[in-house]
Amino acid sequence: MITMEKGSVAIAFVREALEGVTRRGLEPLPLLRRAGIDPDWLAADEARVSADAFGTLWLEIARALDDEFFGLDARRLKVGSFATLTHLTLHTPTLREALLRGTRLLNLLLDDTRIVFEADGELARLRFVVLRDAGEQRRRFAHETLFVLLHGLLCWLIGRRIAIRTARFAYAQPPWWREYMIVYAGDVGFDAPETVFTFDAIELAAPVVQNERSAKEFLQRAPRNFIVKYRNPRSLAARVRRQLRGTPPEQWPDLPALAAALGLGVSTLRRRLDDEGQSFRRIKDALRRDLAIRYLTRSRLPVGEIAQALGFAEPSAFHRAFRQWTGVSPGDYRRGAAGPSP
Repeated sequence: MITMEKGSVAIAFVREALEGVTRRGLEPLPLLRRAGIDPDWLAADEARVSADAFGTLWLEIARALDDEFFGLDARRLKVGSFATLTHLTLHTPTLREALLRGTRLLNLLLDDTRIVFEADGELARLRFVVLRDAGEQRRRFAHETLFVLLHGLLCWLIGRRIAIRTARFAYAQPPWWREYMIVYAGDVGFDAPETVFTFDAIELAAPVVQNERSAKEFLQRAPRNFIVKYRNPRSLAARVRRQLRGTPPEQWPDLPALAAALGLGVSTLRRRLDDEGQSFRRIKDALRRDLAIRYLTRSRLPVGEIAQALGFAEPSAFHRAFRQWTGVSPGDYRRGAAGPSP
């Protein structure tokens, strides 16, 4: 039986993560196998891996390099650095103080990039200033990784996802740029003077709600628990996802029925999801996308039957949706994920 993915990661990010391994002269195949990632998928541009698999790969690379930052900086972010960052920011009253303390530590640990935190009126900004440029590929993945790491930690500290309003990147648009709208923000841009992320400054007053006990659980699951996007298991969005996962997509309720099942009014459900940076449609799209990928890569069902299983009235509607999600047709995705012919 095909079950829902709890998020997936484009194969492009797997390739980026392995670049530091090969640069150090290490063999990546054992790391991939321990993470449960088929090495043949590296040649398939449309392939995806589960967030759990990518998280395991991150940990395997960190152990192999003694570097939790994939060898992207002149100085290693030694294993244990993220735990230190977590405990240092844990004992702060609000998100603002956590950000100040966290960016200060990261700026002490890293040589090539400085993180500048600013708050001006309604917006807060995280600017990534390049101090030493090791080339576009390393700069690109360094900025992406730093943000995912810091954003995941900050969201966990306040117990909900911080919605990013805009993301601008100081490098050319990569072929997999559509992933950025899922991982970072809906409003993304490239070839900017600096890499800059903005979010609502009102978030800075949010209290830190975690403690040493919850930190232990968080660190045991990191980085798997925030790779795609931070998800608070007690959030309303998580409750909606659980409700939908327990039902075949063709039987998913509409918004009024879902609100009634959760004991909420429709307007309350919309408002609370919006507060978490989510919407009913986005949650359904993400679940359908990941389930479609599992059907295409792990079953031989015809595309028409997959469309029906996902709740699409017509195969053409599924084709349009899948192309929006991945940039390719379902058939092209299935052929690409199969890898090159022997």
